[in-house]
Amino acid sequence: MGKGSLKIMKVGIVGLGLIGGSFAKAYAEKGHEVYALDTDGSTLAFAGISGVLAGELTKENASSCDLILVCVYPQAAIDFCRDFGPYFGEKPVIIDCCGTKAFVVEECGKAAQEFGFTYVGGHPMAGTQFSGFKYARANLFNGAPMVIVPPDFGDIVLLSHIKELLAPAGFGSFSVTTAARHDSLIAFTSQLAHVVSNAYVKSPTAQEHQGFSAGSYRDLTRVAWLNPEMWAELFLDNKRNLLFELDEIIGHLQEYRSAIEAEDRERLVQLLDDGRRCKEEADRI
Repeated sequence: MGKGSLKIMKVGIVGLGLIGGSFAKAYAEKGHEVYALDTDGSTLAFAGISGVLAGELTKENASSCDLILVCVYPQAAIDFCRDFGPYFGEKPVIIDCCGTKAFVVEECGKAAQEFGFTYVGGHPMAGTQFSGFKYARANLFNGAPMVIVPPDFGDIVLLSHIKELLAPAGFGSFSVTTAARHDSLIAFTSQLAHVVSNAYVKSPTAQEHQGFSAGSYRDLTRVAWLNPEMWAELFLDNKRNLLFELDEIIGHLQEYRSAIEAEDRERLVQLLDDGRRCKEEADRI
């Protein structure tokens, strides 16, 4: 899409943080018109001055958008859909980009039914340890997976349209799933990793690691640098799934601790080999 035979799209972005800002820059770079809404007026002004935005997203122009990407916290996404719902009309496809899906999809879906707009749950599987518009980049989503939670899995026309609308972002693949399955998997692949990373650096030894750390430390602690308010909301929204994963890892850690405390070399070798094989099998999928 963009310049050429395909039409220029009008895209609305709600929230100009890392994700929303990267969407804004990606679409603007491809020549599309980007309109945004953000609670921080200075961020909105900077995005406008930098040439990313064509204007502000309002209730008056929302209905003329082809696509509106809602890149804010879950409750804020729900509030936005309810507030702007009467003004969307039938044209724009509204896609939330929140890190949890069950609660958001249920509530935004209710708003969509009440006000008659098209809503789809989404989760771009990309990011960095940093947050904010200044860290946003147009190529953040290049080759990344995009998870879609549609209202109707049999609506092939809508799914095809969504892929066309999202094409300028450069996603490498699309996965269509249910909100429940998304939240179950994301508790393991993302949320548990953030909890473990954040807890790991609380050791007093972390303040003395300079000169004694390499790739293992960097890989394990990268996401400890997170947005506390956002991740707290995501963890609590997905409480049941995340507690399951926490109980699993705590149980396994206790196994390692017991073997080490007992100096049970044979058991420790077995545990380490089991983990190595689990990683090998997971990487084949």
